[in-house]
Amino acid sequence: MATAAPVEIAAMRRAIELAARGLGHTSPNPVVGCVVLDSAGRTAGEGWHQRAGGPHAEIHALRAAGERARGGTALVTLEPCNHTGRTGPCAQALIDAGIARVVYAVSDPNPTATGGAVTLAEAGIDVEGGLLADEAAAGNEAWLTSVLRRRPFVLWKYAATLDGRIAAADGTSRWISSPESRADVHRLRAAADAVIVGSGTARADDPQLGARIGGLSDDEISQPLRVVVDSGATAVKAGARVLDGTAPTLIAVAEEADAGHLDGLAPIIRLPRAADGRGLHIPTLLQALYERDVRSVLLEGGPTLAGAFLAAQAVDKVVGYLAPVLLGAGPAAVGDAGITTIAQALRLDVTDTERLGPDLRITATPIRHALHEEN
Repeated sequence: MATAAPVEIAAMRRAIELAARGLGHTSPNPVVGCVVLDSAGRTAGEGWHQRAGGPHAEIHALRAAGERARGGTALVTLEPCNHTGRTGPCAQALIDAGIARVVYAVSDPNPTATGGAVTLAEAGIDVEGGLLADEAAAGNEAWLTSVLRRRPFVLWKYAATLDGRIAAADGTSRWISSPESRADVHRLRAAADAVIVGSGTARADDPQLGARIGGLSDDEISQPLRVVVDSGATAVKAGARVLDGTAPTLIAVAEEADAGHLDGLAPIIRLPRAADGRGLHIPTLLQALYERDVRSVLLEGGPTLAGAFLAAQAVDKVVGYLAPVLLGAGPAAVGDAGITTIAQALRLDVTDTERLGPDLRITATPIRHALHEEN
């Protein structure tokens, strides 16, 4: 975007930082940040979308700016909304505040909210889009994916040895990864709407699946919906840690499964089996979660469930924690994904690598996926 001044670029970077504060709290809405500059280019107000149903980022920033917003510029990470839902349209709020220029990063792909840029331009406001679009889209990848694909964004996380084993031959796996890596997983959980495991993981590890972040109280952490894919309704029993009440739980079972023993323990959802009869139909599971306002999923299941999601082409991002450990035997990180020849291999684009204690965290995305689509 050639016409953006350095002060606008700096303000947009700040808006992207502000937007990230809403991760885990705004679903099914996007995370959005906004910075309002006064007519002299000085910061007059800042804001971010803090929770679903609450004021949007622009409203917080305009309130902070007050009269200094008149004749100023608003930098917003997402095109201002143009519809009335639980809150009013931000495009109109910007007009009413006397903003002279609006610069946004990413166009709103939501058909019910798009059109804000047109409304602003028709009101005589100078409007430009696309500033730091890739950076803003990366911060809002879960919501953008959910809008474009009409299903939740799926991040598959796994921890493995350097030779790709997630447990030893005798089944022991605690702890392959470092405390630093495990703390990072809790950050991923807190940012997700739901965390999913399969029956094998539920049976072997009895996971609690809540998010715990050092330095933050329970009230400051958004807990994900805990989802157990338990086709035969045999893995979750009374007293399981996933039923401890610290976060909501949903158990997905096959349509014909005998799940009477779960009555009163947790809500269940009945789903059709996959075409091969093994496990549940993944697209239907994701659709059911989408209808429950889940827009982002952290997949923590074992190799069988991971393979099923990959076979369904339902993985949007991969985060692997590789420990400098060798086992030589034991279960691999991913099971059967329907790939029988190297030509069918799912190729990934590595977007980030970072050392976490002794471990290496690798972040990658399937090459077929894009963060956002240009209008």
